[in-house]
Amino acid sequence: MLVNFALNSGQGIKKGEVVAVMGSEASKPLYAAVLHAVWKSGGHVLQKYTPDNESWFSFDGAFYECAGEEQLTHFPKTYLKGLVEQVDHSIFLIAETDKMSLKDIDPEKIMKRRIAMKPYSEWRNKKESLGKFTWTVALYGTPHMAKDVNLTQEQYWEQIIQACYLDEKDPVAKWKKLHEQMQTYIEKLNTLPIEKLHVVGDDVDLWLTLGEKRKWAGGGGRNIPSFEIFTSPDWRGTEGWIRFNQPLYQYGSLIDGIELTFKKGIVVESKVKKNENLLKKMIEVSNADKIGEFSLTDSRFSRITKFMGETLYDENVGGEYGNTHIALGDSFRECFAGDSSKISKGQWKKLGFNDSSIHTDIVSTTDRTVTAFLTDGTEKVIYKKGKFTL
Repeated sequence: MLVNFALNSGQGIKKGEVVAVMGSEASKPLYAAVLHAVWKSGGHVLQKYTPDNESWFSFDGAFYECAGEEQLTHFPKTYLKGLVEQVDHSIFLIAETDKMSLKDIDPEKIMKRRIAMKPYSEWRNKKESLGKFTWTVALYGTPHMAKDVNLTQEQYWEQIIQACYLDEKDPVAKWKKLHEQMQTYIEKLNTLPIEKLHVVGDDVDLWLTLGEKRKWAGGGGRNIPSFEIFTSPDWRGTEGWIRFNQPLYQYGSLIDGIELTFKKGIVVESKVKKNENLLKKMIEVSNADKIGEFSLTDSRFSRITKFMGETLYDENVGGEYGNTHIALGDSFRECFAGDSSKISKGQWKKLGFNDSSIHTDIVSTTDRTVTAFLTDGTEKVIYKKGKFTL
């Protein structure tokens, strides 16, 4: 499914293409299966296989404990530029043995490293906008990950199986059908002349400006699973407040009880019940105090019902009310209604697409109503009780 559906935007890889496969020791069974699938399909593999964090040594944390300023900001330009030029696709497998591996690391160090690596993501994004690169991300559940969210490993894997439709005879066919269903809603959203969105609920009163030349996107294999339909609004038109009922695992730590207030597009107040320092440091990063994404998940698509402690799944959770989420930081250039490869940095800025080294998804599963205010002065409820109403 990852190799022959998710890559190449739902079409699978072509013979002779190069796939970068990244995973850790804990992902070994899936890692091996992915390599086999690439080779069987006539592709080439570039491997990155990393050690797990252990009780006696944190491979994630050791770098930050030792690194000085020069090491934190070092960017291996020649290597990464060559890697981007060489690969046609990438597959990243999430499998963790210590989700809190960076909890004692100074958040400022982590942010500096993120900023230093920004050119790498920009090169990948540019190649993707030219239609020459695709990627996907998948989860391989470990006992640690299950325990961390108070699930047995069987319960955790049941969520993975349900979410990815692995209980179907032909999961690839199922995903293609699901993608078609999602496209129906995406097309309806993209025909609406939306000027603003108003998100209302017991824990939110937020206004978003869609912006010029915007479109909605979703599906296509970029994440497995992926049920969200999203856009990147003009950050300058964000006003109001929003609270999130889902915790956020980020940078080896847990942030819980997040509440944000926006004025003129900028976060002017942030509250959090746990790990306030990390959230503050994240928001301090250039343009990480602005919105980069707004997303809706229809509960009829997603079979994820439990908190999984991984953004890949938590931003796609279904349940009674589906989910709404925003991301602070970088915008998605694929949400531009036109040829994104021809847009300059200055034009992106003029259009209100946010540019940041951070992209942090924050999720809520509470009941929210989303109303679209159209350019002709009329209003239309597009999402209510966890479902699209189009």
